[in-house]
Amino acid sequence: MVELIITEKPKSAQRIAEALADGKPLKKGVKGVSYYEITHGNTDIIVACAVGHLFGIAQTKKKGGYPVFDVEWRPLYETDKNAAFTEKYYKILKKVSKEADVFTVSTDYDVEGSTIGMNIIRFICGQKDARRMKFSTLTKPDLVEAYENASSTLDWGHAIAGETRHYLDFYYGVNLSRALTSSIKKAGMFKILSIGRVQGPSLKIIVEKEKEIKAFKPVPFWQLELHAKVKNGKLIAFHKTDKFWEKKEAEDVYSKVKGNDGKIGDVKKKEFQQKAPAPFDLTTLQTEAYKCFGISPKETLSIAQELYTSGAISYPRTSSQQLPASIGYEKILKQLQKNKDYAELCTELLKKSKLAPNNGKKTDPAHPAIYPTGLSGKGFEDRERKTYDLIVRRFMATFAESAVRETVTVLIEVENEIFTCSGTRTTYEGWHRFYGIYAKLKEEELPKVEVGEACSQEKLELLEKETKAPPRFTPASIIRELEKKNLGTKATRAEVIETLYKRNYVTDKAIEATELGIQTIETLQKYSPEVINEELTRHFELEMEVIQENTKKEEEVLEHAREVLTKILDGFREKEKEIGKDLLEATKNAETKENTVGKCTKCSEGTLMIKRGKFGKFIACSGYPDCDATFKLPSNCLVKNTQNLCTECSYPMILAIRKRKKPQESCINLDCPAKQIKSDKENSPCEKCGKGKMIVRKSVYGHFLACDQFPKCRNILRTPKDN
Repeated sequence: MVELIITEKPKSAQRIAEALADGKPLKKGVKGVSYYEITHGNTDIIVACAVGHLFGIAQTKKKGGYPVFDVEWRPLYETDKNAAFTEKYYKILKKVSKEADVFTVSTDYDVEGSTIGMNIIRFICGQKDARRMKFSTLTKPDLVEAYENASSTLDWGHAIAGETRHYLDFYYGVNLSRALTSSIKKAGMFKILSIGRVQGPSLKIIVEKEKEIKAFKPVPFWQLELHAKVKNGKLIAFHKTDKFWEKKEAEDVYSKVKGNDGKIGDVKKKEFQQKAPAPFDLTTLQTEAYKCFGISPKETLSIAQELYTSGAISYPRTSSQQLPASIGYEKILKQLQKNKDYAELCTELLKKSKLAPNNGKKTDPAHPAIYPTGLSGKGFEDRERKTYDLIVRRFMATFAESAVRETVTVLIEVENEIFTCSGTRTTYEGWHRFYGIYAKLKEEELPKVEVGEACSQEKLELLEKETKAPPRFTPASIIRELEKKNLGTKATRAEVIETLYKRNYVTDKAIEATELGIQTIETLQKYSPEVINEELTRHFELEMEVIQENTKKEEEVLEHAREVLTKILDGFREKEKEIGKDLLEATKNAETKENTVGKCTKCSEGTLMIKRGKFGKFIACSGYPDCDATFKLPSNCLVKNTQNLCTECSYPMILAIRKRKKPQESCINLDCPAKQIKSDKENSPCEKCGKGKMIVRKSVYGHFLACDQFPKCRNILRTPKDN
């Protein structure tokens, strides 16, 4: 008898094979795709992998227009040229499935993993059911236990809920995108526009925030800041009124207090305990990684997935903030103790009479909170190492004692006017020590003072300020907002936001809705508000949870979705021309704004615009052919206007954005004085090839020295600019 174990990723296949093999796994492969043959007890096993999804939803028959509901699962390599690489994994699984008598699915134990496994079992293996392994870490003990205790049937609730989600996303994404594209086409422009089931409501949330910010009108207020000298130091205090909304009232108090000394009216101390943090679920990990390292939620998920497949942490796509005792707290801490960075802290925790984490409220039936397995964290790249360290320290911190903080509030009396200042400090580190640099808390200790103590006035300032607009969402805070509103899933929210960036609906790290994003939402709100209805999206999210619990049928939910969507699309079609007209205007306005660099520096009448030519993008005057001003743009990067002017030559500045590199702002003027260089190496022999000489060349980023034998010699010497 031969058993086939199916994994989701190549790395998982290797770890499972190594964990279950009685001896050394026999690695086989075809065209770069590996699978393993092992023996476990009396069973011969083949461990083979997918590479994520091998199947996707596609139309049964090719036809244009909308609505489209006739769909089926098809191999991805047949429908998406970017997924051509999946064909070899498909064929290997097809080949080895013919040798198997028993089938076991060991994909990730969540909705997507279960859907991947179900599709392989029924479409590649030709089976109606299979055994199912459930595990939260890829460590040998967990994998052996998962294999020995595998269920005799697939986790159909997860799998069918995942399938339903794919159908719903296709129904909404394809039909609504076709409706938008059709409407703008009828208005006289061909442009592919798109919106999705979760993307629409998500964009609406960001647009509403943007409108709130733009509509905000700052209100002036005044504050009185007192700098006072006491016996043991200095105090900076504010008038107890804090914000004076009337300037005269503030000025009256200022005149009364100015130049007068005072005394300490009261000293209040308040001590409070700060409980240890709850274990990480995916959202809090993404939020903390963004706060500590500036790593985007999408990249955090990718890094965490890599740490999981390497066996270093538990499964990251979890909603749980609870660590059950069954994971073996002591065992993990003893493993971490072997790492010198954590040895002392683990030793301290292991001395406790009882290990109990400060579990949070959120749960997940499939997986516990994220935790380190105790395996070595060595060999990771920089961002993997940082994320791993954050997870380890969070894990340790959850077992530590509460920290104790003390807030001291001092009241200063000057001419019967009260000024207050306060400072908070940590009196007992508790869990702060375990969380290390990630426990970012402000420590402010005031000098010791006594009631009645005299204090002399050093300075009194009347500060004029304004109220500030609400802050924009960050990639981390929008994820939290979507979770709060139950839009999307823990695994898809980061991807949804990433898609909004790609479609130019939003921009920047402090997420700003673009003109296209704003007007797209305004158009849909005006003509077809159901498309961006949060309640409708949330309704279907809850329906899929019910399917997952096996209390509702897939077809019942899909039939309801088809009815709702058909009604929305019928109404959309009736207003298609009006919608198209508004979308056309929105698109043109957005493109104009996006491509406007600034006033023409040559004719002073035209506008410098980013244009696309035969050899790529460039900048030219809108007054062409009367004005022939043109400027080069950097290649192989995304270029954005900045509305800034160069401080050296007053030419417009642009921003060049490259993947995994810091955005670079530069002047469009190639002859800008800031870009000039002076070097004693000019005209000197090339040190690389020995044949050429170093000459000055220039690019949009400035001048540099390069060998005159280019392209045979590519020696470049960057020199500091002459200031």
